[in-house]
Amino acid sequence: MKICFVVNGIDTETCGTTCYLIYEAWKRKHDVYVMGVGDFSFTNTEKLSINSTYVSKSAEASSPKEYLELLQSDKAKHKRIIATDLDVLFIRNNPTEEGSTRQWAEQAGVAFGRMMQQEGVLVLNDAYALSNAFIDKLYFEELPSVIKPKSLITRNKEEILKFFEDNKKKMVLKPLEGSGGRDVYLIDKNEKNLNQIIENIINKGYVIAQEFLPAAKEDVRVLLLNGEVMVKDGNYGIIRRVSGKGEFRSNFAQGGKAGKTELTDGIKKVVDVVGPKLIKDGLFFVGLDVVEDKLIEINVLSPGGMDHFEEIGLPDFSDIVIDSIEKKVTYKEMYSGQIENKVLATMAHRIE
Repeated sequence: MKICFVVNGIDTETCGTTCYLIYEAWKRKHDVYVMGVGDFSFTNTEKLSINSTYVSKSAEASSPKEYLELLQSDKAKHKRIIATDLDVLFIRNNPTEEGSTRQWAEQAGVAFGRMMQQEGVLVLNDAYALSNAFIDKLYFEELPSVIKPKSLITRNKEEILKFFEDNKKKMVLKPLEGSGGRDVYLIDKNEKNLNQIIENIINKGYVIAQEFLPAAKEDVRVLLLNGEVMVKDGNYGIIRRVSGKGEFRSNFAQGGKAGKTELTDGIKKVVDVVGPKLIKDGLFFVGLDVVEDKLIEINVLSPGGMDHFEEIGLPDFSDIVIDSIEKKVTYKEMYSGQIENKVLATMAHRIE
């Protein structure tokens, strides 16, 4: 198959989950291309095209890290591709990592992804679903309250202060748009800079005030494929994230450490509630952050964590993801465009 992965930028890409997936597809001798969000090209007199970068199938790389080194070196090759010549576009760029000088890049991947989807390319996750869930913390609020902590989304300082009082003077504050644990604060009755913190976040946009869950120092990242927890050889695609000393945030970007965990009844409850909506919306690959039986975050844009699996004794799940994509391409060819993208995106039936 011909598959292209969209990342923020090839030069800035690190060896995370996306690189593991790209490497797995490349190992299988698929035609694998990588592009930044600035590599689309369109004119109304020609078809949409992309300026891609790729590593030759004959090159030698024995790990995702070695593959990335080749991709970012002068050994990489470049090719302009008509978008409709692709079988799959996998949108993996993270808009929240774009700086203030690249605001144009935040929605480019999804916007051009919609155009490619209209032309019949299989887009993962479904580009229209990504548009609707672009602010994933707001998409989170569409989910049933039974699996969520109490929360408030507002830019009104007085409402935030009332929420603080109503929740026994303990809450978590964070920006509506953001990731990696940046600008996330645990606020309690001893906080002397509460007003300043609130104003700082408000200046950046909407604020989420969320009920504090004591167990949040050890949340669990759950990776879902086709609305279900990834599983391989009896192992589940879940990883405990343990916060560092003196830190309540467990994000890996904030120094959180990986730990092994089981598929608990609490996690099953969350997945059972969230899974059907993800399937309906066409969200193929999604990350959930779970504390006991509560969902505290959902990542539909660029879920990660697979690069930490090896250090806790889990197998590489990249093959499970690429297997699923290959099956979707087979179905797409069999049914000649009769199955709409969002249905195909989360279709999980086996092809024997």
